[in-house]
Order: sequence, then C-alpha cells, then structure tokens
Amino acid sequence: MAAEGGGKEMNEIKTQFTTREGLYKLLSHSEYSRPNRVPFNSQGSNPVKVSFVNVNDQSGNGDRICFNVGRELYFYIYKGVRKAADLSKPIDKRIYKGTQPTCHDFNHLTATADSVSLLVGFSAGQVQLIDPIKKETSKLFNEERLIDKSRVTSVKWVPGSESLFLVAHSSGNMYLYNVEHTCGTTAPHYQLLKQGESFAVHTCKSKSTRNPLLKWTVGEGALNEFAFSPDGKFLACVSQDGFLRVFNFDSVELHGTMKSYFGGLLCVCWSPDGKYIVTGGEDDLVTVWSFVDCRVIARGQGHKSWVSVVAFDPNTTSVEETDPMEFSGSDEDFQELISFGRDRANSTQSRLSKRNSTDSRPVSVTYRFGSVGQDTQLCLWDLTEDILFPHQPLSRTRTHTNVMNATSPPAGSGGPNPGSNGNSITTPGNSIPPPLPRSNSLPHSAVSNAGSKSSVDSAIASGVSKFATLSLHDRKERHDKDHKRNHSMGHISSKSSDKLNLVTKNKTDPAKTLGTPLCPRMEDVPLLEPLICKKIAHERLTVLIFLEDCIVTACQEGFICTWARPGKVVSFNP
Repeated sequence: MAAEGGGKEMNEIKTQFTTREGLYKLLSHSEYSRPNRVPFNSQGSNPVKVSFVNVNDQSGNGDRICFNVGRELYFYIYKGVRKAADLSKPIDKRIYKGTQPTCHDFNHLTATADSVSLLVGFSAGQVQLIDPIKKETSKLFNEERLIDKSRVTSVKWVPGSESLFLVAHSSGNMYLYNVEHTCGTTAPHYQLLKQGESFAVHTCKSKSTRNPLLKWTVGEGALNEFAFSPDGKFLACVSQDGFLRVFNFDSVELHGTMKSYFGGLLCVCWSPDGKYIVTGGEDDLVTVWSFVDCRVIARGQGHKSWVSVVAFDPNTTSVEETDPMEFSGSDEDFQELISFGRDRANSTQSRLSKRNSTDSRPVSVTYRFGSVGQDTQLCLWDLTEDILFPHQPLSRTRTHTNVMNATSPPAGSGGPNPGSNGNSITTPGNSIPPPLPRSNSLPHSAVSNAGSKSSVDSAIASGVSKFATLSLHDRKERHDKDHKRNHSMGHISSKSSDKLNLVTKNKTDPAKTLGTPLCPRMEDVPLLEPLICKKIAHERLTVLIFLEDCIVTACQEGFICTWARPGKVVSFNP
C-alpha cells in the first residue's frame, strides 16, 4: 500500500482498502444501526457489540445479527453482501431501564428457524436468557445481584454444551452457570477447589445444586475478556492487571502466562488451529503468544490508542508446498487453499496428516488477523513464516495470500460464527519442525474429534461439571490431592514451567517482569507492521468480525458496517 498523505487525508474516513488479494469495499446499503439512525450520546454507554447466528431455515438466508446500542438491543435478519438491510423490520427490539446490555452470545447448537437461545450480560451484573425469535424471556440469572454486583464484561456458552455458560465481571471474577439450575434466594457460600499463582477456583456450597457451579477469581482488577480455544479445552483470559492467563478449562490448571508491555489487556483471540493467541490493550500493541512454547513471538505496532478487539480471519490464509528435488521458486510450485469449513475440518486434518507423514515437501502457512481500536483505525496483519519459524530457510518457500473460493460451502450449522469458540479449524503448520526444543507436544489435538453433540456434552459433564456434583468429602479430598501435587503454581504444564518459574515470584511488579520471558523487551521480539492501517469511523471501534464473504465492524456511534471481500460486491437495486 502506498503511504497516505498528511493533514486532511489522514482524517478522511476510508470506504475501501486494498490488500494483496484485492479490494475490500464498504457496502453502505448493508449498514445496520438503530432504525431512526439518530446518533446517540455514546459517552457513558457500554461498547456496542455484535453477535451472529445461523438458524438453518429453508430460505437460504438463515443468518441473524444481534447488536446493542446504549439501552437498546436489536435482532435482525442479516443479509450481508446479498441484499440491502431493512432497518424498519427488526425481528425483536428491547429497551432496558436501569441497566444496559454489555455483551451477548448465541448458542449455535440449539439454534433453529423457530427458536434461538441468546445470553445477554448487563452493566449491573445480571445475565438474561432470551429467545428473540419467540420474543420470550426464559430466565434471569443473578437477578438480585447476590452473586456479583459488577458489570458483565464477557459472556459465552461453553463450547459443545447446550446448558453451560461462563460469565466474566469487572470484579475480576468468572462464574460457571447451568441454565437448568436456579441461583437461590441467598448469597452463595463457596469452598476452595484449587488455587495457584494469582487465581483461585471455588465451588458453591449448597445442599442442592445451584448456580453458580464454579467461581473463578483471576488476577487483579477487571477481567476484560476471555476466549475458548477452538477445541474448547483451554480458556484464555485477559485482565486489567495486564496479564494473559491460559487455563485448561476442565482440569482448572494454569497452562501459561504473559504480561503486557504496560497497562491492561482488553481483548484476546485464538488462531483457528489453537496454536497462537493474540492480545491487545492499553499499550497500543497487538501481541502474538505461542500456546505451545508459552512465549511471546511477536508484537505489532500500528495503533495510536488502545486496541479494543483482535480477531483472526479463518477465510484468508496461504499454503505452499515445494518439492525439495525440483524447487526453483517458479509458479509451478504446488499450492492449495485450506478449506476452513467446520464440515470439512476433520477430512482436511486427515488428509494433511497422511500427506505430512509420507511427503517431505515443506509447508508454509501465513495467518491473517485484524485489530480495531479507540483510534478509529482498522489494522490487518500477516503472521508469516519468518516470524513463526525463524530458523527455517526462507529461500525455499514463498507465500501467497488467497481468499476462500466463493463456491465453498458455508461454515456448517454454526453459521457465520466469528467467535474464537466457533469452528474447529486445521492448518498444516504442525508439519514444520519447531525452532525451539520442547519437552512435550501440544497437549490437545488441533481439531475437536467429538463426533456428536451427546459425546461433547458427556465429555463436559465428566470434566467441569464434576466439580459441582462432588460431595463435600470428595471435593475436599480431591483438593488436598491437587494441592499436594500442584502446591506451587496450581500446575503449570512441564513444557512451560522452566520459563515461568523464573518470573512467577515477581509477577506483581511490572518493572521486574520487563525483559523476562513473561514480558520481553521490544527489541527482543520481532515487530510486525500492519498490512493496512485505515481510519474507518468517527467514533472508537468496538467490533471486528471476519465472515466468509465480508468483514463486519462497528463503532461506538452505533453503526455496524459490512465490508465486502474482493469479488463479493453485489449491486443493490434501490
């Protein structure tokens, strides 16, 4: 991209931008907002958030969008690049008094044309379960605010479950709920289940099972966001104390930790294959952390203010294989595009595993992710082989960026789920030898092999839910055993313990973490530059979602914008 000029040019709102794969264009007819489109006073309002679901109806247009603006919550048919938005016909609209929606999440497992389960978190701490198709309110959790009085910062269904969901608060606590249980009429009493460095997990003491099933206390200050790994086994949390903490969700064990350069961390996401985590926050940086090596592998500098959202683009990647005997760097090199559909993930993984075990041709993968911030800018970044595999000779491979073919099938029953807890996705990155020695391999498969909903539910039931059903004697006995085994750190996996033990005692002192593996100095890790960095809004940006045929952004002014991918622009009839 050519450098932009200064002055007025820098302040202009961009309606299109170009990357190697082509032109992305803002579709003004596809803009969603409050129906009257009257700008509202965003000062003091909670961030505008957007959630998607596909209800699998027979019309071929099953995409639905939910977004909150101020005290209002809207639910529309989402027509994307196909047809102009009709703001006069919301399926459901709600206006709340005394509290504001702060976040929401659909359950993709139970979504149908007649019913959909939507969780909504609020600024006063409550969580509501509603059905915007039936226009019903099913349940209200933490109604009397006996569990937590602070703002809900993030709410998500536990992957693979129809009934379990996790809620984070600005108090620094997370709670595991079951929609089938009540919250009780008195404040809950807790018993310690497990604790480690800067975290503790408690079970709810009660004669009968009640919500919350578990209470997590993580770090210091607000817990700003969490994200499940693509296979649902791990949980990444970012807090106002500037720490990324990654847990094994079922066993409640700490896998690894990272510290921001300075300030709080505000957002987090997983790469589609679960190998990398990207965070953003008050240091104006995006930071790439390796899940396998438990270390920072790169930072990205491009934003001029706090980074509010980071997200990987599962639809854009590059893959190239080269024959060592015939490699010449020509266009005859073998190249293929990985299909990122949930319905084809398992077959892709099987094919790649078979090929990688019998073929010595090196594979190169480039990850694309994006970020938006309070500086009203959208940045796109590429994680390339020279960053991911610094010891691999670059002369043997070249990278090309490709976009998913327009004829590829949609991403399965989950619809256009942009969240990190959506599709399980595979890439052949594990075929490249790692640059650093590792004592253990990746502790979980890159693809969830749960073949059915029932098997996933049973796995969860034997995992997290077991803590809520143990007798008090069993809980205490299990805690004692865990405490003896994991007395120092609440168990950090062996592959990362050597790195983390060097700095765990000094975690609370930022000055002592700088220059350690927990927080490398700027000159000690590669610095990424954005592919593009464009001002696309008047107000701070709060949403970035990558869909198959478009990118969706939203700003605090309440406008949800659709950016068509190259070759996806549709001409609208007035």
